[in-house]
Amino acid sequence: MSIKLVLLKSGEDIIADVKEILSEDNVVGYLLNEPQSVRCENKITLIEEGQPNESEIQVTLRPWIILSKDKQIPIRPDWLITVVEPVEFLKQMYEEKVNGKSETGNVDEQPGFDNED
Repeated sequence: MSIKLVLLKSGEDIIADVKEILSEDNVVGYLLNEPQSVRCENKITLIEEGQPNESEIQVTLRPWIILSKDKQIPIRPDWLITVVEPVEFLKQMYEEKVNGKSETGNVDEQPGFDNED
């Protein structure tokens, strides 16, 4: 499986198992298997004066096209801005979600992820 984080022209962040659709050795599209929309919400906790603010990012995954029952969705290559490797906790979260285990997580609870400003 090639799990990638995709940024679309629409500004949406999608995590999915991404495969190229080829025609005569040219990429004509991408197939997103089990695509999930990635939502991030910053939560800031104010502390006493002189103390730094604490912050965390809450991440939520939900089906990308929520009313579709399709598990594989093709998209045109001109709709992708970039395709990148997701951070490890997001990749694990996605794998657990598509395998039926989990759907939300907090970045500050994930080992190896530094969210300090």
